[in-house]
Amino acid sequence: MKEKFMFIGLFSLLMLQSCKKEEKNQEARMPKQYAVEDFYDTKSIGAAGFNKDETKILINSNKTGITNIYELNIADTTSVALTQSKTESNYAIDYLPGSSKFIYSSDKGGDENAHLYLADRTNSKVKDLTPWPKSANNFMGWSLDKKSLYVSSNKRDVKYFDIIKLDTLSYKSTILYQNTTGFTPSVISKSERYIALTKELTTDTNELYLYDNKTKTTKKISGEKPANWNPMVFEKNDSILYYATNLDNEFSYLVKYNLNTGKSEKIFEDKWDVNYMNLSENEKYHVIFINDDGKNKVLLFDHKTGKKVDFPDLKDGDVQNVIISNSENKLLLTVGSSTSSPNLYVYDIPSKSLKLLTATLSKKIDQNDLAKAEVVRFKSFDGKDIPAIYYKPLQASENNKVPALIWVHGGPGGQSRIGYSNSIQYLVNHGYAVLAVNNRGSSGYGKTFYKLDNKDHSNGDLKDCIWGKKWLAQQNYIDSTSIGIYGGSYGGCMVLGALAFHPEEFKVGVNLFGVANWLRTLKSIPPYWEAFRTALYDELGDPNTSDSIRLKKISPLFNYQKINKPLLVFQGANDVRVLPVESDEIVAGVKKNGVPVEYVVYPDEGHGFQKKENQITTSKKTLAFLDKYLKAKK
Repeated sequence: MKEKFMFIGLFSLLMLQSCKKEEKNQEARMPKQYAVEDFYDTKSIGAAGFNKDETKILINSNKTGITNIYELNIADTTSVALTQSKTESNYAIDYLPGSSKFIYSSDKGGDENAHLYLADRTNSKVKDLTPWPKSANNFMGWSLDKKSLYVSSNKRDVKYFDIIKLDTLSYKSTILYQNTTGFTPSVISKSERYIALTKELTTDTNELYLYDNKTKTTKKISGEKPANWNPMVFEKNDSILYYATNLDNEFSYLVKYNLNTGKSEKIFEDKWDVNYMNLSENEKYHVIFINDDGKNKVLLFDHKTGKKVDFPDLKDGDVQNVIISNSENKLLLTVGSSTSSPNLYVYDIPSKSLKLLTATLSKKIDQNDLAKAEVVRFKSFDGKDIPAIYYKPLQASENNKVPALIWVHGGPGGQSRIGYSNSIQYLVNHGYAVLAVNNRGSSGYGKTFYKLDNKDHSNGDLKDCIWGKKWLAQQNYIDSTSIGIYGGSYGGCMVLGALAFHPEEFKVGVNLFGVANWLRTLKSIPPYWEAFRTALYDELGDPNTSDSIRLKKISPLFNYQKINKPLLVFQGANDVRVLPVESDEIVAGVKKNGVPVEYVVYPDEGHGFQKKENQITTSKKTLAFLDKYLKAKK
């Protein structure tokens, strides 16, 4: 659903609004084409933090096919497996301060009821720190003395998340903040006195509150004007809170709020959204992430003076994460690009030296055979500029026209960004152009653009995808008769909507766990989304009111009779956001039309596919389906 992002590229932008590609057509060449297994030999990696002496880092990687925890030695870049799961994905959280133990997160088959586990690199013992049945649990950070950790959990009431404190000796739990009013707990001050809370009003507006644990009172910080408020971090002295807001502005900017005086001061803004800010351990530095037209711009500052600090020059790099070591001498960077899967680097601040720690892209693949993403814009039905991320096959030319796909992100409110994707690069490598449309309602392009799809789903947002198809058709290297549409979740609903409401626009559709019946999906949202329910209903409609008429009208399930193009559907059996019945019923309906329908259900997946084996199957079956039904027969 509508999401708040802190992701993620330092490409020079190419704004394309014409179809004149003469020079590029002359440069067309046939790249080496790789098997799907070659692409998925690429490793997915994530970093959690440094060990005590900052010689090693805790990471997770899916190099065995399932995500597990590893410890990487900075000196020689070797790694040791710390977990060896063969069924469930494990994600690194952090080292237990001052010890050889570490914490990781894992759920069961994608059921989203994540637990936190404590393990020791010296033995195989594992302790569930959150052994509460049917609860979802998230790490919220360490206490100032590092002797306790904070967890947000819905163990007491499945609808709301409390903040629980666990000491690291007995792991006895105490409630630091009991949530009975539907707030969303956020950052915690180092003294534990203050907790920042948000209250969702709509998907684009909320309120910001400050809870005082000493006086047990809650104070509203946000004003009466509608805006979005995103708390970031407290300073240690309990006098300053940093937050981002788009109050009286299209894009979010950074604000310094004085808890003692109640005064707010704008301290940083950009022409794009400020998405994230954090402080180093002793507040020597702060880092800021900006969502710069579908990629990240990352800035490092001396926190006391506010002056910029040199940041490593990463050519074509998309910096996705920055972890500052406790000594404040090192940065652990996660960096990728559209042609390279993310890798880890360590940067020594005093010496300004940068070291590559990983090589995740498959050794079988030459980056020169992959397509660089470009930011493009096209005019939609009402003249509005729509941004998109575009991948043009290297072999495409006027004399070698290629088929194409409109690619629709999740959401509503998601955003396609410049970054590496095995699934996209596999299709592009095999001759399919991909236009990842950031239709109206996508995040990252200002609050006006973000709200344009409210109560207008399957209309303006879907037309943006159709006008993206028209843009593709105008390129002289695209086969205009061979354009399909692909999407997951909300994007999957857009796929089904395109086939049902505009049955002659796209030649095929590929739907990954897409909503087919909005009435059912909105009534069956996970109970722990309760704090977000009102906001979601405000945007999409309340299925329990007269809104149900429009929701039924825009639900593909009630219009399946109009679908007359081949359809491929993927679904996780454990999906709690888009229930399997959504895919079951649309597949059964479309089959009645005598239309080719292929259906794949993964018994061990939820909303999104985590296991490499299933990812390979999805990409392989997608290409075979497109080759059969989309690509022009020669």
